[in-house]
Amino acid sequence: MQDDVLNSILAAVPQPALAIDNSERIAAANDAALALIGQHVLGRNYVTMLRQPALLDTVEATLVDGKAGTTRYLANDGAQDTTFRVSCRPVLGLGRDGAGVALLVFEDMTHLEQASQMRRDFVANVSHELRTPLTALMGFIETLRGPARNDPEASGRFLDIMQDEAERMNRLVGDLMSLNRVEGDERVRPTETVVLGDVLDSTLRTMRPLASEAGVELEPDFHDVHAVMNGDGDQLKQVFTNLIENAIKYGGAGGKVTVRMVLNPREAALRAPGVRVQIIDYGPGIDPVHLPRITERFYRADDHRSRALGGTGLGLAIVKHIINRHRGRLRVESVLGEGATFTIILPVRDYSGPQSD
Repeated sequence: MQDDVLNSILAAVPQPALAIDNSERIAAANDAALALIGQHVLGRNYVTMLRQPALLDTVEATLVDGKAGTTRYLANDGAQDTTFRVSCRPVLGLGRDGAGVALLVFEDMTHLEQASQMRRDFVANVSHELRTPLTALMGFIETLRGPARNDPEASGRFLDIMQDEAERMNRLVGDLMSLNRVEGDERVRPTETVVLGDVLDSTLRTMRPLASEAGVELEPDFHDVHAVMNGDGDQLKQVFTNLIENAIKYGGAGGKVTVRMVLNPREAALRAPGVRVQIIDYGPGIDPVHLPRITERFYRADDHRSRALGGTGLGLAIVKHIINRHRGRLRVESVLGEGATFTIILPVRDYSGPQSD
């Protein structure tokens, strides 16, 4: 009778849960606990099945002294580590001879651990990005106050470098603020009516001086396509500006950047009518090893070159969040020596023009 009651209690618990009686054996476990600990744990000594010292100490304190406790349990399913917070509580009147059991409930805390680690990494990355320009500024200020105080030529040179470093910090702060805004808006669907061709035209007009300076031709390939969607025009322009600017800076060796738009009445990635906007460069390309992480904050495929060109490492993270807000997808393809293609897939409301096969 008591076993039935204990099994019913554990079956009602949504998290992995098990009970250990005063013989130190696992008396009952729900399906989630069996999947976590093992299918053949019933009747086995808890020490041989749980093993982790902190958890064993907590269980022992509950069995011997009736103390409630909380500890951690680390598991691995072969694909990733999982962190559980384990609550261990005495339950009287159940188990062997009604002597009571220690009830263990496992709560998955992996998402909180990952969020905490992301915060730590973010703070460390921001600190690292700011340290270099700040160190340079402090060093040049000290030099201008000392040895270079009466040297106009050196002062002018140092001030130019200081301005570059200050602009670098300003870009970083601007991108951090932009990232914060787009993350905050990510779950709010845009309602503005946007004509994608107009956004692309405006972006290309803005980017042409930079392309001309770099000796890169911007080749539009979308004027026969009319695509209307619900979107945020400013954010979409930010996406296209970032990707075209990257194509000019990093793929400009190919001498050309193509901006193409293709309609698809049934876009497989969206399961709805969609449009693919492709930013194609013909430069050195990106090593495939970098592609899975390329949209992570502060991740750079070429760290030295990115810093030299003024990159903050946040641009593609901002792009990803804006595309997510628009319920779109981002695809990146590249072959070393043949360039890279960034494809933005967006849902459309009305469309006309040439369509993909």
